[in-house]
Amino acid sequence: MNERNTVKSSADSLQILIGRWKDGTFGEILDDWKWIFSYSIRYKGAIAFYVILGILSTSLGLVGSVASKYLIDIITGYKTDRIWTLAILMVGSSVFSLAFQSVISRITTKLGIKIGNDIQADIFDKIMDADWLSMNQFTNGDLLNRFSNDIGTVSNNAITWLPSVLIAVYRFVATFFVILHYDWIMAVIALASAPILLLSSRYVLKKQREYSKQVRQMSSKVMTFQVETFYNYDTIKSFGIAEQYGRRLRQWQERFKEVVLAHNLFTIQTNIFVSAVGMLVSFAAFGYCLFRLWTHEITYGTMTLFLQQRSGLSSAFQKVVGIIPNFLNSSVSAHRIRELVELPREVHVAQSRSLADAAGKGLTVSLEGVDFAYVEDKQILTSSSLIAQPGQIVAIIGASGEGKTTLIRMILGLIRPAQGKAVIRGADGSEYPLNVDTRGLFAYVPQGNTILTGTIAENMRMAKEDATDEQIIQALKTACAWEFVSQLPDGIEHRLGERGRGLSEGQAQRIAIARAILRDAPVLLLDEATSALDVATERRVLRSIITQDPAKTCIVTTHRPSVLNLCQRVFRVMDKTVTELDQETSARMAMDF
Repeated sequence: MNERNTVKSSADSLQILIGRWKDGTFGEILDDWKWIFSYSIRYKGAIAFYVILGILSTSLGLVGSVASKYLIDIITGYKTDRIWTLAILMVGSSVFSLAFQSVISRITTKLGIKIGNDIQADIFDKIMDADWLSMNQFTNGDLLNRFSNDIGTVSNNAITWLPSVLIAVYRFVATFFVILHYDWIMAVIALASAPILLLSSRYVLKKQREYSKQVRQMSSKVMTFQVETFYNYDTIKSFGIAEQYGRRLRQWQERFKEVVLAHNLFTIQTNIFVSAVGMLVSFAAFGYCLFRLWTHEITYGTMTLFLQQRSGLSSAFQKVVGIIPNFLNSSVSAHRIRELVELPREVHVAQSRSLADAAGKGLTVSLEGVDFAYVEDKQILTSSSLIAQPGQIVAIIGASGEGKTTLIRMILGLIRPAQGKAVIRGADGSEYPLNVDTRGLFAYVPQGNTILTGTIAENMRMAKEDATDEQIIQALKTACAWEFVSQLPDGIEHRLGERGRGLSEGQAQRIAIARAILRDAPVLLLDEATSALDVATERRVLRSIITQDPAKTCIVTTHRPSVLNLCQRVFRVMDKTVTELDQETSARMAMDF
């Protein structure tokens, strides 16, 4: 079964490689492998040691087989003059071969982990510094798949592929010449078995690919259903439709079973055919050996060696041809990883970090005549301006989807205007474009629940790793969160579940705001961050923030005009344009609600 799958996969992969050569894209595979070898070269000494051990292990295995031949000949011929020497040689070679194989396994495991960690660390850093718009081409599931499965494939083959090529070829050639040394006809029979299996399996490739594709597609559908079900666990229970989802799961299972069984039946049929061809070759080799033994042209030991090495040659052939799909699979995975590596980097303006020294006097955020579109010819913002100065609470209002969160992203330097400028300005007049290096001047509370599994203190220290318990408690008080945290059994060491399970939405929001306050940045961004608070609590939180640091710049996006009478400036996003509302309009809107 494994032999059939190996040769079938190898033939399929070989066709792909030939196709790549013809259409001129084979160079991409070589580029992928150059990238893989850039990691492998760091461990060239260990790889060379691995190759030497592999060749020694293979050689000792062949020595043991030859020794066993002569040992059988001695016993069947009642000759005992070299029996102990051969026995020791056979046992010793087997023991040393086993020891070498164990060392090889240990080396490859350690190196695989090291390379995997190296690649993951490098890719993680590049992902974290990738351009935000470019990164959004990938779904979270796709990123995780590349980060785990693709890197795992590359790290496993980065160490083993080249040594496997050398060792497999050496094993194949050495085994062939051992057989050839004793009988050239037997060598031809042994060598012919592998190509016959390869050729006989070619006709099933198209059908096999179709079945494999169906199984993978159905498996993905079942997995999607399961993931969505568990993600929406609370909603399903709330609607009382758990039994309905149980029935739907069984329907998906039934469809999956039908596809898998159809694939299994086809596999059994083709396996019988391919196995029959393999058996014919084995019977031919066995029959030839019996004939030679009957005519006294070979000994029992030679017959045993022939049959043993014929099987070894077939196994060696599988190793050699199995290199092709590994070569191709690693290239595919490497290419997927390189797509992440080659994403454009974020814009860095290192000089803008100097604004941190002037942050005590406050910072001004200014967008001047900016245009922006996520997709070409689909403008989100046009000729829009906004300014937020120290000591001000600035509100950004507008209907959902008008561009409020886009403004926040621009302020954070995640996106850049196509026209106009987005800058941050110090009290001394120094001015820098908003970029990744100005992001440290902001404390940001996004929409939704951003609480992670862990204690409240651990969640808080995301913003300030070295924060003391007293600083955490003070930030919680400023965000009006200490009043409920102090009542929890373990206080700030109280452990929260996933997405803040155990807290109400309003409580989770107040902890997120407290985390931003703990960061003590000169600019605070609240993106619908008070939507789960009642009006009175919302007012208390905002007043507390400004009272604590009068020089702080606070920017709030909101759907709730009730907060507008606390704001010194109000900007409305409407019809792709940002305009500032006068105080009279802002007050009237606040009173209407």
